[in-house]
Amino acid sequence: MATSLAAACVPATFGNLALFGAEILSLQTNLVTNFSASVPGVFRFTQPSTELKEATFCNVTVTYTHPGQNDNIIVEAWLPASEDDWNSRFLAVGGGGFVAGRFVLSYANMQGALADGYATITTDAGLGSTNEPSSWALLSPGNVNPFNLQNIAYVSLNDEAIIGKSLIKSYYGKPPSYSYWNGCSQGGRQGMMLAQRYPTAYDGISAAAPAIFWTELFTTVAWTQHVMKNVLGAFPHMCELDAITNAAIAACDALDGVVDSIVAETDACLATFDPFQLVGAAVPYCRDAVNGETVSVTRAAAAVANASWHGITSPDGTKQLWYGFNPGANLTNVISDPRTGATGLGPAATNCTSGSCVGLPNGLALPWWNLFIARGDPGLAFNAINTTAEFDSMMHLSKQLYSHINTDDADLTEFRDAGGKIVSFHGLADTTIPPNGTRHYFNSVAAKVSNIDTFYRHYEIPGMGHCFGGPTGQPSSLFEQLRAWVENGTAPGSTPIQVTNLDGKLEDRILCPYPQKARLLGSDSGVVGGAGYGNSTTCSQKKWVCVDSTDGLNASIPDL
Repeated sequence: MATSLAAACVPATFGNLALFGAEILSLQTNLVTNFSASVPGVFRFTQPSTELKEATFCNVTVTYTHPGQNDNIIVEAWLPASEDDWNSRFLAVGGGGFVAGRFVLSYANMQGALADGYATITTDAGLGSTNEPSSWALLSPGNVNPFNLQNIAYVSLNDEAIIGKSLIKSYYGKPPSYSYWNGCSQGGRQGMMLAQRYPTAYDGISAAAPAIFWTELFTTVAWTQHVMKNVLGAFPHMCELDAITNAAIAACDALDGVVDSIVAETDACLATFDPFQLVGAAVPYCRDAVNGETVSVTRAAAAVANASWHGITSPDGTKQLWYGFNPGANLTNVISDPRTGATGLGPAATNCTSGSCVGLPNGLALPWWNLFIARGDPGLAFNAINTTAEFDSMMHLSKQLYSHINTDDADLTEFRDAGGKIVSFHGLADTTIPPNGTRHYFNSVAAKVSNIDTFYRHYEIPGMGHCFGGPTGQPSSLFEQLRAWVENGTAPGSTPIQVTNLDGKLEDRILCPYPQKARLLGSDSGVVGGAGYGNSTTCSQKKWVCVDSTDGLNASIPDL
């Protein structure tokens, strides 16, 4: 018989809540009944779509401050109101963009957590309901609010874990058996920060497309716009870049032995495909042409593609300072980001509606540059930068000022020794966060901490964009594999994935933990040998396996 805890959903139940260094300002409870929701898998990253049906849960909202810092942080926990509906586990969810949590993506993730029986939690890190940082970044022109920044960077994350576990113990009379984290992008960075700085906060962490190397990634998404404006003095039509991308896909598609319009061998493609061979080629249809003008691929467009792919270079052009995006990724996407409501732009986005093309800088990069690096000084704003030397100087300044949010500490010894486990993934067609940055971090951890395979597995996903999107779906079984690893010691190997093939049908494949790669038996990739597969091969004939790969990073990245 179910034991109802509805009567315990009152503030008095949680009266012993305390957090060192903080003052609890208020604690409110609300018993929510008959709550239902359809939860799409894209908002859960490593978990499948699910249905939450007529749930009853205790919504506990805690407001607190760190005395002397003038902050106001809100944490919101949802606790299943029946012991039989609780799986004795705790699942915290992450944010996106400049949002720590308590927004549409977090709530969808929490709804899925409730459907699976978890007690779940989110935090706003004291930043309110805004999707962008202009309201909280500066105390005054020239003065960044250090407390707001450190709250989103790391402080609120440990606070949230402590508060969540305390609320659970008060409500159910016992702590959670296991505690987990799930997030992508900002949420992925938050998960990695927890492993680095608070190694005992969570037993298992799912950290997808993590926004680690924060200062490098935000300057990377602004780099191509700088090249167009200040190096080339030209803004190509987006259709020129689309044509180059399509040509790269056509040239590199079969490098993995499978023709599917997906570039899986991104490093080999980058090393062999030359965008300048397309200069002068006509673009049959140009979506951003004005008045029916005929557009051909220009030399500037080829240079823009190269800049996007090869990443930031030193002022003299001799050194790569950070990674670019992969060939085959959409360099021109202009979309509305469902996680933040902000406009998400590909690195080479332009606007040609006036008849003369201009750049469209990334909607996340500009706030970081103008509010945090320039600190509100219009003379240092992105549009005021005119040379690569100035760009390089500002990138260096960004890392000097904000290394505490970079989340790039590779020493996970304490997390390993505490028994924690991490799974991560990154889409190789991501144009928000360079996938090679996450690979770089994994390799750095492997070089510093022994036995990485005992606590950290990373998966690269050919064809997938940022957190979701593209012909390749998300690894929706990976979270359950993380749970099995934490609770039973069963380490994840391959994980299933679905790909939309050239016939528009879903096809079952696998992902392999890096540095292994998935290969199709019998393909030209050499796993078994024989003819390459196109779409004519039936799914029943296809068998994917993991093979060893010694591919590493080709570039040596110096300290900035």
